[in-house]
Amino acid sequence: MKGDFLSNLGRIYGFYTGGFLGFVILLAILEQLGVPNKIIGYLFVFFTLAVYAGIGILSRTMQVSEYYVAGRRVPPLYNGMATAADWMSAASFIAMAGGLYARGYDGLAFVLGWTGGYVLVAVLIAPYLRKFGAYTVPDFLGARFGGNFARTIGIIVLFCCSFTYIVGQVVGVGTIASRFLGISFEIAVFVGLIGILVCSMMGGMRAVTWTQVAQYIVLIIAYMVPVVILSAQTTGVPVPQLMYGDILQRITELEQTKPALAGVTPHIIPFSSFDPLNFFALILCLMVGTASLPHVLMRFFTTPSVRDARKSVGWSMLFIFLLYFTAPSYAAFAKYEIYANVIGANIAALPDWVQIYSSIGLVTITDLNTDGILQIAELKINPDVIVIATPEIAGLPYVIAGLVAAGGLAAALSTADGLLLAIANALSHDVYYRMIDPTASTAKRLMIARILLVAVALLAAVVASSRPGGILALVAWAFSLAAAGLFPVLVLGVWWKRCTNQGAIAGMIIGFGFTLFYLVGTKYFGMPLWFGVSNISAGLFGIPTGFLATIIVSWMTPAPSKEMQDFIDSIRIPRGQTLMEEKAD
Repeated sequence: MKGDFLSNLGRIYGFYTGGFLGFVILLAILEQLGVPNKIIGYLFVFFTLAVYAGIGILSRTMQVSEYYVAGRRVPPLYNGMATAADWMSAASFIAMAGGLYARGYDGLAFVLGWTGGYVLVAVLIAPYLRKFGAYTVPDFLGARFGGNFARTIGIIVLFCCSFTYIVGQVVGVGTIASRFLGISFEIAVFVGLIGILVCSMMGGMRAVTWTQVAQYIVLIIAYMVPVVILSAQTTGVPVPQLMYGDILQRITELEQTKPALAGVTPHIIPFSSFDPLNFFALILCLMVGTASLPHVLMRFFTTPSVRDARKSVGWSMLFIFLLYFTAPSYAAFAKYEIYANVIGANIAALPDWVQIYSSIGLVTITDLNTDGILQIAELKINPDVIVIATPEIAGLPYVIAGLVAAGGLAAALSTADGLLLAIANALSHDVYYRMIDPTASTAKRLMIARILLVAVALLAAVVASSRPGGILALVAWAFSLAAAGLFPVLVLGVWWKRCTNQGAIAGMIIGFGFTLFYLVGTKYFGMPLWFGVSNISAGLFGIPTGFLATIIVSWMTPAPSKEMQDFIDSIRIPRGQTLMEEKAD
């Protein structure tokens, strides 16, 4: 980006934020004037997509360094916002509060795991990969472990975990688009696909970075507004995080006194859906997976220096904290509204939102005892719909529901863009340029990257249209695969000079293979669970075996050269120049 643009970022995004808030106020006025809800939903979806597309088109580039790492000129504050948007996917925005709603206390495993993972990113990995100067994670593996075999295994792991993750994002986009555009889910995923592609195809990482900053602003406003209003309406205090304890107490009272809630699992009781082993195993897999996800690590390749990479991690943790600190109260306020105003009501007189979400298969009502009164066992809500539906559940103006939809789209699109870029860049840079045609021109390299990006996006939409699983489950699988396949070799590759090429290859193959075997076997082939560990925590077996295999094989094979060991020492020194800058294009 040009210097004048970078120096005016505060003003540019200040105008953008003001414009977005003005747009929301305008739609609120239109709603009061009688404009149909469907039109407001269309305006929210298409206006935000148009803005993201505009940023993507304006950020188009034909420079390799700009396409892959945004020219390494992104200031830490804005890289922190972009990283937060890249990180806070449909799983964070849509599914995390839904998971907390469905699981109560046990849902905190997702909050703890995802948040704690950033400490590992900051301490163990991100600054050192930035000092190395990589374009991609397999780039580091190829240079550190000498040759294309380790690079190839890294690409396979990256593709599997990133593709699984991106399918979850496309499911989220389809869920929102089907609700607010009134189209089938199968068509909605391809509509969302267009939004994903226009953000990333022309400008690569440069376009994705500045689009993600804009998307963070939308998603955090959209997440905060409904729960702040709910808190004010319910408790008189517009700070939901402070009123979390109060609303939990009200939920507990309803659970104990309302006949229609008889037999419900108490919200605050621990280990009701996860036993202690699975609870802490999930936290571990999510933490380690966070520190291994290629699309997250790529964000720290875009900062001007190692010092800025560290600062960027700090900013991203702050921006992520704002949403994660709010999610438990969001789930609690949503549950209170449903328990207080829906459960125990006459089924024939249920509010409109129940019919709306029933029509797209996300809510199911079954009058089991035929008394016409809704019991807790007779209502099934897809957890992925909680955040989207809460404004309607609480009877808030429809414009708030549209705002939440825009935020959910921003979250899903921002992560999908980052994931697509991680896959396409690895295939175009590490496979095509590094292995097939090292003399390829800049134009040809970028053409290949864009073709691969479109191909992967289409494949993800096709898979997502079959609804392969809930968003949280898909994302948890991706974390286990990344944790077992990449974390051991990344950490040992930076922190243990004795780690060898053969050890890294063995560690990736055994750790990733073990995890994939357990995940697929228990999910699709009826294989019994080992020690009762759920398949979403499959990394519990792959992470230690990956470390053990890497260490044992490394000790059994000749040590790396003196030059490589000195190179690793230099990576761990914070100051100094990037070690492996590519030629300017």
